[in-house]
Amino acid sequence: MHQQTLTLPERGRGLYDITDTLRSEVRAAGVSMGLCHAFLLHTSASLVIQENADPDVLVDLETWFSRAVPDGDPSYRHVEEGPDDMPAHIRAALTQPSVTVPIVDGGLALGT
Repeated sequence: MHQQTLTLPERGRGLYDITDTLRSEVRAAGVSMGLCHAFLLHTSASLVIQENADPDVLVDLETWFSRAVPDGDPSYRHVEEGPDDMPAHIRAALTQPSVTVPIVDGGLALGT
C-alpha cells in the first residue's frame, strides 16, 4: 500500500489529462498489482476516465457541459464566487470526485 497527496496546478475550467501524473506515482510506489484510487478534495472539480486518442471527445464533452450547465444561469442562487462557480459544482455532481484504476504489471490498466 502506498498513499501520496498530489497538488495539481490550478488551470481553470477544462478537461485536463492527469494520467502521466498518476502513472509516475504508481511507478514511484513500486506497486506491481493493486488499485490506484484518486480522490479530489475540491468540491467543484471532478475526475473522469475518457478516451484520449481523439481530442474531439474532450471538445464535445466540454460543449455538452456548456449547454447543459451554462454560466450565469439566473436561477442559480449561489453566485458570490462568480458566474462559473455554481456550474462547476453541478458538473462535479454529474461526474465524480474519485476514480479507481487497476494496476497490472506495475502500470495503470487503462484502454485507449
